[in-house]
Amino acid sequence: MSSRDFEDEFSIESVLEEISKEETEIQVRLEKRKFGKPVTVLKGFPKDADIKRLASELKNRLACGGSAKDGIIALQGDHRREIKKILEELGYNRVIVL
Repeated sequence: MSSRDFEDEFSIESVLEEISKEETEIQVRLEKRKFGKPVTVLKGFPKDADIKRLASELKNRLACGGSAKDGIIALQGDHRREIKKILEELGYNRVIVL
């Protein structure tokens, strides 16, 4: 492995992103919307997080619809049990389910 490969694999940006993920406290809660429909709401992501990509990943893994806007991800349905495990797999270690 050359030093260039090492630099690419462990760039400063990727290291800072991982540190940011580990220190971020994500809050997960359930809300009732129109007609009593449950919505799982996630907030507390770092400002530099790509929440559109993250929301897409969560929707695919949970087989549900949802949206991402203003630093908040809303997923259709009650996914509180599954979401903590998935977020920890993605590097978010501080997940609080309310």
